[in-house]
Amino acid sequence: MTRGNQRERDRERAQARAGHKTKNSKEDGLTPEQRRERDAKALQEKAARKAAQAAAGGNNVGGRVGKSTKN
Repeated sequence: MTRGNQRERDRERAQARAGHKTKNSKEDGLTPEQRRERDAKALQEKAARKAAQAAAGGNNVGGRVGKSTKN
């Protein structure tokens, strides 16, 4: 075997990397119900901002500004 202890070193490195990740942290001190309420409130605020933008004349919600289609 020419690779020696590469597998063991890779496992150690993976564990070290996993210890630094906090992307999907569930340690925010909230219960699932509180988390659902927080997320629902954030979605309602986002929808309200989008509706206000549309009412103010922001018609480029689709992201296609100034692009025409060929006939």
